[in-house]
Amino acid sequence: MTTQNTNGQKEKITALYCRLSQDDGRDGESNSISNQKEILSEYAKRNGFLHPQFFIDDGISGTTFERADFKRMQSMIESGEVSTVIVKDLSRFGRNYLQVGEYLEIKYPTMGVRFIAIQENVDTAKESGTEMMPFSNIFNEWYAAQTSKKIRAVNQMKAAKGQRVSSSVPYGYMKNPDDKQKWLIDEPAAEIVRKIFNLCLAGKGPSQIARQLEKEKVLTPTAYYHSIGKKTSNPMPANIYGWRDSSIEHILENRQYTGCTVNGKSTTVSYKVHKVIEIPKEEYQVIPDTQEAIISENIWLRVQELRKNKRRNTATGRKSLFSGLVYCADCGAKLHFCAAKSLKKNQEFFRCANYKDGRGSCSIHYIRDVVLEMIVKDAVSELADFVRCYEPVFLYLQAQKHSEFEKNQVKKLKSTIESGKKRITDLDKLFSRIYEDNILGKLSDDRYTRMANEYEAEQKELIALVDNSEKELEKVNQATVDMKMLSQGLREFTDMKELTPTVVNKLIQRIEIHKNEKKHSHGHVKVDIYFTAVGLVDIPTEQQLLETIQKIKEENTAKSA
Repeated sequence: MTTQNTNGQKEKITALYCRLSQDDGRDGESNSISNQKEILSEYAKRNGFLHPQFFIDDGISGTTFERADFKRMQSMIESGEVSTVIVKDLSRFGRNYLQVGEYLEIKYPTMGVRFIAIQENVDTAKESGTEMMPFSNIFNEWYAAQTSKKIRAVNQMKAAKGQRVSSSVPYGYMKNPDDKQKWLIDEPAAEIVRKIFNLCLAGKGPSQIARQLEKEKVLTPTAYYHSIGKKTSNPMPANIYGWRDSSIEHILENRQYTGCTVNGKSTTVSYKVHKVIEIPKEEYQVIPDTQEAIISENIWLRVQELRKNKRRNTATGRKSLFSGLVYCADCGAKLHFCAAKSLKKNQEFFRCANYKDGRGSCSIHYIRDVVLEMIVKDAVSELADFVRCYEPVFLYLQAQKHSEFEKNQVKKLKSTIESGKKRITDLDKLFSRIYEDNILGKLSDDRYTRMANEYEAEQKELIALVDNSEKELEKVNQATVDMKMLSQGLREFTDMKELTPTVVNKLIQRIEIHKNEKKHSHGHVKVDIYFTAVGLVDIPTEQQLLETIQKIKEENTAKSA
């Protein structure tokens, strides 16, 4: 703000501008905000600059001028409230030489604003140091480019070693005070994360979850951080309970809640253009078991599946337990749930999406919702009873599906991943060794370049191989994860004896409806129920059960002999 002299006239201020980026912070105390403030304050006092006012942008890159306090200062300059701008050095003002030059050589002289950079001895009023100013600005931008290049290289190296790249911590976790690289569970927030996942499993969408959290007066992440005194870049929201749909979606999609680290989710165009580019999910680097899990892997995967098959709202607002799970056995299309206002609840039905009132590419494939619920409930009840009474037999039968080929495949993939990671680490050491040899003159520049290119190419191939192998291993191991989901769902059904959205979402992967062969009846429709982990299940006959039990006994006897 401006001040007034004894005559009541406004007197212009001296703007003392400080800036520090996260990268500059690596240079230590010399560039710290406190150091800059001390230098600027002392300079202004010693040289008689009146009405000093600080403008500070902490943690903002000099390659962009989208800085809050810089824009505030610029607004005051444009309104004629500033006479002089003083910075510690030109790099504090900015590292984009074209924009810096425009401000210092065109805009400020036009507005009659004096500019001083103490370290370079630049003073536009005295025309001192201005002849070297363009070269300093070019060097500052070159420095920014090199710093950006180094940071990218460091992050790539950390990612190759399976280390966490991002410094941000998701809601539900906090940094370990003793080791900033490690995360601890923030239990109050983690409990809300679990609640959000459970509500999704219960059939609620992001909007419904957000409304429920607001109704229950659950603090938003930003409001929660403010309540515990944690620093955040976001101001306190006007509605501290006003959860956004996007926040809910972000939490539901964040795989790191399963205890892993995910690298490479986004990048920027360049060191000058800070536009964020999202990386395809299949290219993410996933590092397992880096912190304690808040959500189990099977729960997270089931939620992702549910979100891919989002349930359509009907005209009545009613939904089926099986919406998003029912498919046509012939054409593979989804069956749409139909619940018109003219229909009673026991008249609501599913119909093939490709039927289109007889004008489509498929036949009707019709089944009433109440009939489907009865069929599914009977099938779940039968499976739950069988597993409860004969769990060893059930597990044995499922193990038979896991072939020797799959076991060998797991062994081979694990070996590939282990040897690949070891070689990547060895290549890092070789990079350092040949670099030192080149600096010491033991290795010529040409030979260094050739060897470095060869190592880099090999490392890129190995990183891709390890990544693909980890994805394949994840697919093979998924059966174990899914089996846990199935067992949990069966136990919940046994306790409640009823189908709930949560139980259905844990137990059932897919339901296929076959064409009704009886022209004038919808009462006899073949339904295939694909259970989580095990697919179609045929409950053994009494004879098959006895034969399997005998086989298990014989194998156990042979093992103990």
